[in-house]
Amino acid sequence: MVYNSDKAHLKKEKLKEILRGYGSLAIAFSGGVDSTFLLKMAHDVLGDNCAAVTGRSESFPEREYKESMDFCRAEGIRQIAFNSEEIDTPGYAENPVNRCYICKHALFSSLLKLAEENGLKYVAEGSNTDDNGDFRPGLKAIAELGIKSPLREAGLTKEEIRLLSKEMELPTWDKPSYACLASRFVYGETITREKLSMVDRAEELLLKMGFRQVRVRIHDRIARIEVEQKDFERFADPAVRDRIYTELKGFGFSYVALDLRGYRTGSMNETLSEQQKRSSYEP
Repeated sequence: MVYNSDKAHLKKEKLKEILRGYGSLAIAFSGGVDSTFLLKMAHDVLGDNCAAVTGRSESFPEREYKESMDFCRAEGIRQIAFNSEEIDTPGYAENPVNRCYICKHALFSSLLKLAEENGLKYVAEGSNTDDNGDFRPGLKAIAELGIKSPLREAGLTKEEIRLLSKEMELPTWDKPSYACLASRFVYGETITREKLSMVDRAEELLLKMGFRQVRVRIHDRIARIEVEQKDFERFADPAVRDRIYTELKGFGFSYVALDLRGYRTGSMNETLSEQQKRSSYEP
């Protein structure tokens, strides 16, 4: 895709108009590329009538939570933090195909209450137009609850958000894509706090070793590592392989494997039939 600067800036102006129309707003803030851009834009437009709301849970790595706090502190943005125990939400731990719907419905119901308690009229989240074509049952919950999606409404793509973020000197402009740790589980496999911790520690190790875009998918006690294909050559080094294997075994994995297709978003959805996907959107 070719980046059209004029088109992106027109969308940015449209976003400002949308945000201005809300009056006051709570932003579901994870510290990722999209929510950081949205929060910065909303705060620039609404000032103290905008606040970040960030949940803290086992499915959200502590490093991400700390980064969200650092950003809000540096920008002088009010941040409302709360404990978000998704794993205790009925139906979530069983990890059905519509797990994301269950999670988002519970999470944003809590955010709506927090917004009301803090005198904020609306709640917004950071999905962009690229999310429209993906398998995302959570968007159904967002629509049902009346959560605002201003980036999608303004027609902004992921690439436009990254490049506008770069122009604005936001630290997240080239941050790797991220999703909650529950997305690392095979549908139907029970999500436990122990396994969430295993995945979190494994991905933290790979990041510390210099791998940039990583996923550690969990299949019972098997770790399936996804990294960018350009990083495959690093696994030719026995020392790299041995360290990853030994440390992941120590975290609780029985076997460690490298996915030969490399990193891609939503790889756990590849085994779903179209009927399974459609049924996850049905009542």
